[in-house]
This record gives sequence, C-alpha cells and structure tokens, in this order.
Amino acid sequence: MLDRIRLFLFGAPRDLNDPQIYHRVSLVAFLAWVGLGADGLSSSCYGPDEAFRALGPHSHLAILLAVMTAATICVIAIAYSNVIEHFPGGGGGYLVATKLLGEKAGVVSGCALLVDYVLTISVSIASGCDALWSFLPPQWAAYKLWVEFGVLLFLVVLNMRGVKESVTLLVPIFLLFVCSHVFVILYALGSHLTGLPTVFHGAAADLHASLHSIGPLAVGLILLRAYSMGGGTYTGIEAVSNGISILREPRVQTGKRTMALMAGSLAFTAGGILLGYLLVGAMPEPGKTMNAVLLERLFTSWRLGPLPLGQGIVITTLVSEAVLLFVAAQTGFLDGPRVLANMSVDSWMPHRFAQLSERLVAKDGILLMGAAAIAVLLYTRGDITMLVVMYSINVFLTFSLTELGMARHWIELRKTDPLWKVQLPIHSTGLVMCLSILVVTLYEKFSEGGWITAAITGCAIALCFLIRRHYRQVRHELRRLDSLLEIPMPRDNPGLFPLDKEAPTAVVMVGGFSGFGLHQILSIQRLFPYYFKNFVFLSVGVVDSGNFKGSAELKRLEEQTVADLKRYVSWCQAHGFQAAYRFALDTEAVTALEGLCRETAREFSRVIFFSGKLIFKDERFAHQILHNDTAFAIQRRLQFDGLQTVVLPIRAT
Repeated sequence: MLDRIRLFLFGAPRDLNDPQIYHRVSLVAFLAWVGLGADGLSSSCYGPDEAFRALGPHSHLAILLAVMTAATICVIAIAYSNVIEHFPGGGGGYLVATKLLGEKAGVVSGCALLVDYVLTISVSIASGCDALWSFLPPQWAAYKLWVEFGVLLFLVVLNMRGVKESVTLLVPIFLLFVCSHVFVILYALGSHLTGLPTVFHGAAADLHASLHSIGPLAVGLILLRAYSMGGGTYTGIEAVSNGISILREPRVQTGKRTMALMAGSLAFTAGGILLGYLLVGAMPEPGKTMNAVLLERLFTSWRLGPLPLGQGIVITTLVSEAVLLFVAAQTGFLDGPRVLANMSVDSWMPHRFAQLSERLVAKDGILLMGAAAIAVLLYTRGDITMLVVMYSINVFLTFSLTELGMARHWIELRKTDPLWKVQLPIHSTGLVMCLSILVVTLYEKFSEGGWITAAITGCAIALCFLIRRHYRQVRHELRRLDSLLEIPMPRDNPGLFPLDKEAPTAVVMVGGFSGFGLHQILSIQRLFPYYFKNFVFLSVGVVDSGNFKGSAELKRLEEQTVADLKRYVSWCQAHGFQAAYRFALDTEAVTALEGLCRETAREFSRVIFFSGKLIFKDERFAHQILHNDTAFAIQRRLQFDGLQTVVLPIRAT
C-alpha cells in the first residue's frame, strides 16, 4: 500500500538507460518561460504595488516610475542574456561570482541566492493568498496562514515528481494570467484614451508644483525610494541563467528566447499596471492589494442584465494572480536545489545535496527549501511587506556581484575584444541600478526585516566556510592513503585462471580508484590472510546534479566508472589474485549496490561483502550530515537476505 501511494504521489523511477532521458526531462523555451519566467512575471503582482504605495501623495510620479521600471527590466535582462552566453552550463550568479571575482565572492553570492529562493517561495505564496483574501470575507483571515502551508506542501510533492511534470501541469494557469492581465492593461489604457492628455498634463503640473514646493532633490529622493521599494519587480529575472541545465538543447538559444519572453512580458505588465493605477486614480485600501483596487475601479460597474459581470472578472483575474504566484514559487524549488547542488559539488555544502532521486530531482534540496519557507512564513506570519523587503536585499546583492563580475570581465578584455564597448556600459549601468536599490532598501528597511536577512545570509556564509574547512581537512588526512598508489606493481604477471565461482570470494564495494579503495583490499588481506581467491569489485556511477547535463555526460560517467574498476582489477591481478568487476549507473548508490550484491551472490557461492566507512575519533551529528552512511545501510539491507557484510573502518585522522 505504501509503495502504491508513493508511486501515485511521486511517479515511477526514470530509466537512465533511455538514450532520450535528458530530452524527456528538459524544457523548451515556452515551458521554461512558464517554469522559470513565472517568478519574474508574477512579481508584477507585488512589485508595482509596493512602489506605488511608496509614492504616497506624489502619485503623479508613477509615469516616470513606469518608464524607469521598464528600462531596468530591459537592462538586467540584457545583462543576464550575456551571462547565459558566457556561462552556458548554468549556475547564474554563483558561478559568475566564483569564476570572475573569486571563491569568497562566489560563496557570498551563492548564500544570497539560497536565501533568495527560500524567500521566492514564501513571497509568492503569501502574495497569492493576499490576492485571494482581497475578495474573500475578512473573517476568514485566521485561516490564511494554514492555506499558505497547504499550498507549500502541495508544491513540495509536485516538485518531487520531476521538473517537467510540475511545469506542464501549470501551463493553463500561466496562460490565464497572461491573457487576463493583457486584457486589463489594454482596457485600462483604451477606456481612458481620450483622457490621457489630461492625465499627463495634470501629472506634469503636479510635478512642476512639487519641484517648486519641496525642491528637485526631495522629488528625486521620493522617486528613488519608490523605485527601490519596487525592487521586488525585478527579482525573478536571474532564474533563467541559474536554470540553464534543465533547458532543451541548444541551451544558449533556448535560454535567450526564454529571457526575451520573460523580459518583454514583465516590462509590459509591470509598466502597464503602474500606469493603470494612475489612470483610474487608485489609492491603497485596507485588506486589498493595489491590483484588486485597480480591477474594482475598472470593472465593478459591468453588468450583464441582473448578473454582476464585473465582479466575476475581478474575481477571475485575482484568482489567476494568486495561482500564478503559486506557480512562481516553482522557481524556488527548481533553482534553489540547483544552487545547493552546485555549492555541494564545490564542497561549500554537504555533498548529499548534489544527489538526485529516482525521478532525477534533488530531493534533499527540495525538502530543505520547503522546510525553510515554512520557517519564514511562521516568522513573518505571511506579512508581504516584510517579505518583499527581505527578498529584495539578497536579490540585489546577487545582481550587484554578477554585474560587477561581468564588468570586470569586459574591462580585462578591452584590449582583445571590441565588443567591450557595447557590453561594459550595459553591465556598468546594471551595477549602478542594482547597487542603488540595494543601498536604499537596506537603509530604509533595515529595522523592518532587513537586519534578519543580513543575519541569516551571514550565518549561511559562515556555515559554508566551516563545511569547506571540514572537507579540506578530511581530504588532507586521506592523502596518506594515496601513498598506496605508489606501490610498484610486479613486472611479471603470474599465471591466472578464470574465476572459480566455488572459491572464497571477497566482494568489495568501491568508488573511484584511490588509496581509500586499496586500503580496503589490504585490510581484507590482513584480517583474512590468504583466504580469498577471488576479488570482485562493485561500483555505482552516481548520477547527480553535477553530471546530469546530457547523454554525453552520462556516457563519460560510465566510461570513468569502468576505467576505475579496471584499475582495481589490474592491481589485484598484478599481485596474484583473480579479479573481476560489476557496475551500474543510478541516482541512488545504496539501492543500486544492493541489486549488484544480490546478483553477485547468485553468481558466486562463497562470498563475503566488504565496504569501507570513514570514521572520526569524536563522532558528531554533523559528521552524519556531511558524510554518507552507505556502508551501514548496505549492511542492514543484506543482513536480512542472509548475506554477510563486513564494514571496514577507515580512520579520517
């Protein structure tokens, strides 16, 4: 029953032997626009809202604000299109900062991205529920937080099924949002077309009066503050460059098309909504989003006979906003685990975050993102104002580091690449924009959520350095075992016979060819001198986020796994032992090794299984997180099949 429930919720395992496996799970530009672009497009539900509220009585500045918003979207999108071209393997801000500014800048950008994606989930879900509660009865407000938790758990389960499945399911919702908001913006402009000259003339008169009454500097600061408070509008633009690895080949072209779709739709929607607020004279109302106010001003009077047609349009549009915001939370579940995986490959995070499930998703990363988002919603109680502030700070920290890295890159190439005259101004402008928003947001909102974001990001950075130091110490200590690789092999290979399947056989589970694996062989000889006549080596080429980037990568993984096993076989044969190997490719080492062990036990009649386990003098809970428990997991599983397994302890110091 549990297996059937699991199969229903998460789907059947993927077949890694399928030559079309990568093609089946990758996204074309349109689906990438849905899965990754939804984050950027959905920010038009809360970014323009916060910006317009920050204008206060100076709503006439909304025209300038709309132009600045559209221009910023275009500049950042062009800059990240260049990032896609120069870093076609994905990684986004983390990889750019690491390669162009150094490892320390990279880990800062990576931690900022991780917190950013947790907040992507939290902001999207909280804002979606705010849209729903704009028309639901106020007395239902007590249940809003529970609904947010329910939506979050649903998205966790959905993402455990796989990337493409989670995105495809949400396509109709995305299209409903796009169509409804295009209609709203065009109707707002069309219905006020004759009054546009009056509106623009009034805005110009108000601006002239403000310049005389409070001065140009004050007006500029008001505009800059509103521009910065609306920084949430730009928060999803980097998602495509981070998620290049899940795009359909050719990835660079697919990524650029996705970026163009996202930037065009976001600039039109965000700029159009800001103009719509001004045209209808929308003002903030308690318990309602600005988009709800805009919709009510436009459509409340619409009726179809006795039916309130306008109310239906308002509710339908708000529901489409809410559900698209829930779709936008997908970006956190798609890109957050990917950043975790990239950092774990570089040993900044526990290596387990690079592992993929049988559905080829980073399940540990998804679960961590979901748990962290629940904690954020509990802390903020779903307060969208605080969440947007927390969200914007880390987004623009990453943006700034990315733009700084790209600007430095083009400065270094100015003598060899003539394109620097075009590229450097783009990235320099983007850097100024992003730094301005970051500084103003920190200054204005430090006590209203900014400090907690800075504290969490700082703690994450410190934790990364501790993890990296631990892995480096372990690698340094294990180098003593690599001295075994220097033992010369005998020149003369003694006469060897085919493996006797009735003779005592040591089945050794190994990883890559290293002193760690040779130490296991020598330990077996020390414990059971001259007993085993055969050695059979088992290894699993683990498909993780670092190598699941196409069929060619899987082929290289298989070739490397076989080459390492052949070296073990040659080493044993050179020392007078019969040897063979068996291997498999899988996302889960324990399950695949269990299958290989059972097959080997059926082939050889007298076998004992051996696996090495790294041990520490002072074992702590952190060691269980940072290092796998494969040896003991295999021992537990095989014990119930009557197969004897010996775990060889190997000291880390």
